[in-house]
Amino acid sequence: MWTNLDRPPLDVSALRRALVDGPQASWSRLDVVEQTGSTNADLIAQADGLADRTALVAEHQDSGRGRHARPFSGPPRSQLLLSVLVKFPGIDPAVLGWLSLLTGVAVVDALRTVAAVDASLKWPNDVLVGGRKVAGILAEVAQHGSSPAVVVGIGLNVSMREEELPVPTATSLVLENAAVSDRDSLLRAILRGIGAEIDSWRNVNWSTEHLAHRYRERCDTIGRRVRVELPGNKQILGEATDVDGQGRIVVRVDDTGETIAVAAGDVTHLRAVDTD
Repeated sequence: MWTNLDRPPLDVSALRRALVDGPQASWSRLDVVEQTGSTNADLIAQADGLADRTALVAEHQDSGRGRHARPFSGPPRSQLLLSVLVKFPGIDPAVLGWLSLLTGVAVVDALRTVAAVDASLKWPNDVLVGGRKVAGILAEVAQHGSSPAVVVGIGLNVSMREEELPVPTATSLVLENAAVSDRDSLLRAILRGIGAEIDSWRNVNWSTEHLAHRYRERCDTIGRRVRVELPGNKQILGEATDVDGQGRIVVRVDDTGETIAVAAGDVTHLRAVDTD
């Protein structure tokens, strides 16, 4: 029996009717568990035996992680914590990295439409509202070879209060006065959005041109001054001018004026007067 009226459990039966069994179904399987270490780790461990478009949702994670193995956690039922397994027989592995960016597009659109918040993307796939992080996305390859599979994890702060946030730069939908904070509604919108984006991508034979355009439209990093922390304790300062066809952030470096495409790095948005 649940007792927190502000944080009710997910209705797994209704979610399955909407997403797996109903006329608008776009997922093959949806499971909700009360607690686990990491939904990403769980799906990766079972990837061989699971069908394409399997979704796993946890009411609480005690070993969740974001990019660079950073911990990601919150009070039970205060977040949406989900991972999806997607299989891509015959795809060029070089474009698989776009799945996490595609997921960011779907999450932003769901939050704009359902929660009525002004969500945007910080490259590569942090979701921001009011300049603060409301959601993070982590993609990991579960199977290689001719039929690769990717697991994408999403952590969305829904009802977390200020004192429950992990860092001052984070936020939640409730703190941003979202029109809707019902996790069932948000989950349905996000999973339907991801399914539709994958269908559209498949229909153009995995071309990234249109996807890149949609990503750029939602990316708040483009046009901003940024600091990019690179592997090897290096950093660059400059203006983010584009996201290229490979999903890399393109930066015009302050000191030299040269343009650099960055595939992996931590980006910080800077004010116009910031220099370090």
